[in-house]
Amino acid sequence: MTDNLAYWVGFSKVPGIGPTRLRSLLDYYGDVALAWQADPGELRAIGLDRRSVENLVKVRSELNLESELEKLNKLNISVFTWDSPDYPKLLRPISDAPLALYVRGSLLPEDEWAVAVVGTRQATAYGKECTQLLVNGLAKNGITIVSGMAYGIDTQAHQAALAAGGRTIAVLGCGVDIIYPAENKKLGQAIIEHGALVSEYPLGTNPESGNFPRRNRIISGLSLGVLFVEGTTQSGARITTDFALEQGREVFAVPGSILRQSGSGPNYLIQNGAKLVTQVNDILEELNLTMVAQHVEARAIIPENDLEALLLKQLSTEPVHVDDLGQVAGLSAAEVASALTLMELKGMVRQVGGMNYVVARETGAEYTLE
Repeated sequence: MTDNLAYWVGFSKVPGIGPTRLRSLLDYYGDVALAWQADPGELRAIGLDRRSVENLVKVRSELNLESELEKLNKLNISVFTWDSPDYPKLLRPISDAPLALYVRGSLLPEDEWAVAVVGTRQATAYGKECTQLLVNGLAKNGITIVSGMAYGIDTQAHQAALAAGGRTIAVLGCGVDIIYPAENKKLGQAIIEHGALVSEYPLGTNPESGNFPRRNRIISGLSLGVLFVEGTTQSGARITTDFALEQGREVFAVPGSILRQSGSGPNYLIQNGAKLVTQVNDILEELNLTMVAQHVEARAIIPENDLEALLLKQLSTEPVHVDDLGQVAGLSAAEVASALTLMELKGMVRQVGGMNYVVARETGAEYTLE
């Protein structure tokens, strides 16, 4: 039996069937598998246009859904759909949220605290310096940086986030198996290791010009606010800020030179109500993000299940051997060691040698699950 995820992947490859049309199909059929397998005549009868029906029939006849899933697994690429519990919380409510989001790397709960940074491909020294300064401050405060990995401001934003030890997400106008521009291959790999490459376009989709304006709604959709550093009033960055306003996101702008076209975009936004930014606190305070690092740390130590709660209750700053923890938990040493390994990755506990563990930090409160 084909996994339901495969049908979502299949629909993402059908030209003409995007979020709006698929939502209508799901409203009618109630199930993605039934919608995928629907009779062409019935699809026409319920209002799907002729070209979309033809495209669906063609893709269904040519596509091996199981092979598509195998390809994704082989490349270690995740796919989040409207049915996925891990679909990004900020992105889900927008009116045309991607029906399938391809992810190469990882999306973490703390990525909900994200700010998009956008601007021109022809960045000036001033624009690059402003990006470096502001992104460094955001990243050091635990804010994930979202951008589009294009030349100029986008590239500078990703690089600054990584240099500050932060997380960053690149939204692509092509498949996540294609690094574009090619010169950013090394940067793309670093983003995969410290964030994610994401796209609504299926594997093998080339970076065509028409893809980029539409992907900008995802850049803003993944973010609490959008910072426009540098660009003209007609630039792709302006498209992103327009999407941000439609989605109810905050818009920020770095004031630009009145002598350069690249300053016209941010200056126009400031004249029309965007928050003028001269320092990182202008963003943090407006979005109430001054305590993100502390929130992330607090979230990391909250146990996710009864076993984690039990183990944390037995640990302190004094080392305890895994065998002793196993006796308390009534589990084998191997089972306890497996749980402790995951807890160590979350920053909850530390191994101090010889399979002895300590709590990573004291909180002064008993650990309970609600």
